[in-house]
Amino acid sequence: MTEGTTSAAAEGGDTLTRLEQEGEIAADYLEGLLDITDLDGDIDMDVEADRAAVSIISDAGSRDLQKLVGRDGEVLEALQELTRLAVHRETGDRSRLMLDIAGFRAKRREELSVLGAKAADEVKSTGEPVNLEPMTPFERKVVHDAIAAAGLRSESEGEEPERFVVVLPA
Repeated sequence: MTEGTTSAAAEGGDTLTRLEQEGEIAADYLEGLLDITDLDGDIDMDVEADRAAVSIISDAGSRDLQKLVGRDGEVLEALQELTRLAVHRETGDRSRLMLDIAGFRAKRREELSVLGAKAADEVKSTGEPVNLEPMTPFERKVVHDAIAAAGLRSESEGEEPERFVVVLPA
């Protein structure tokens, strides 16, 4: 089931319409995936921070959908890339679409915001930089935002998949 969608052709070629179109393509792709895997879920689409955001949610509990999240979100990351490729195939444009399944990313965002705030507090009290554990690009972005909100600077260092955030004194 798709919600909150509009026809891209009817509204012209502005950014919002392009992002809504990405969401529509992603929703169709993910509905096909749910059919193939025989999993129940509803598709919710939105536009957040200049990117399409698509979520798979379930009223019957998210235990079945956990198969699509995987350990530490590994399957979710792979599905997000496959969904982006499906959008790219249809539009010819690179997509920055964000996929969430069973609220995994929303919950992880909250945890990472707390982690970033604690790291910022530690740096403020000690005056020394703090290195965090390796993270995915999504996770690092959330931490960078939390550090900036605390009035400090941060950088990413290292090479994927061991890239990590360093929290620096102001």
